[in-house]
Amino acid sequence: MQIYTAEDSGLAQRHGEIGWVGRIQKALEEERFVLYSQKTLPLANGAENEAHYELLLRMKDERGELVPPMAFIPAAERYGLMPQLDRWVISTAFLQYEESNLRHRMSCICTINLSGASACDDNFYVFAVEQFSLYKIPPRGICFEITETSAIANLPQATVLISKLKDLGCRFALDDFGSGMSSFTYLKHLPVDYSKIDGGFVKDMVQDPIDRAMVEAINHIGHVMQIKTIAERVENGAILEVLPDIGVNFAQGYGIERSSLSVLSAN
Repeated sequence: MQIYTAEDSGLAQRHGEIGWVGRIQKALEEERFVLYSQKTLPLANGAENEAHYELLLRMKDERGELVPPMAFIPAAERYGLMPQLDRWVISTAFLQYEESNLRHRMSCICTINLSGASACDDNFYVFAVEQFSLYKIPPRGICFEITETSAIANLPQATVLISKLKDLGCRFALDDFGSGMSSFTYLKHLPVDYSKIDGGFVKDMVQDPIDRAMVEAINHIGHVMQIKTIAERVENGAILEVLPDIGVNFAQGYGIERSSLSVLSAN
């Protein structure tokens, strides 16, 4: 007889993640990672002329099928592969941005996600400066994004990195804002340009008055701090309709556009 314990489930998960480590490294070697993009829609008070897209990392398996990010990202985070993936994303995005600008004179803001590991990597800033020099793209066209959880977990390092990148001319966004109990306290110490309102509040805000009140509060505090707000998980027209009334600056989600092959890589 065998008695199930919680450790059995955790051990199975660890074994599964270890298997992903080799698959991720092989996918990098075989160039099976691709960038997708999703539009960030300026609302009536967005006050930005450039097109705005978030770049999303996707992996293809050995048959060319897309792998859901949550299948490989947890393993990459646990086993220290995120800095390598972050660097691949930045190099690839900068190359595509440069080529797109040469082809189409395309002016846009591209948001690139950073992991907590990169936020506290002392060598990351040097790498970013090298990439800007190599690809000759305008820093103001790049917006780096870090989750609220990662920023809080690495607050001193994240604050220094954000300040340095902003000094270069880059913009910065704080993702999933409102997910932490002390969100407003930490926001005062992070010099970000955009605050992305946690989609958990946004998706049901039309039906749930408490969720709407949370969106209104986060939006108001952000504006008091001169931070523009982006509503995540805008999944239908009803949500999109009420956001301008609240004063939210931007919206993002399947109700606006599903992710597709990166707009920068399109011919």
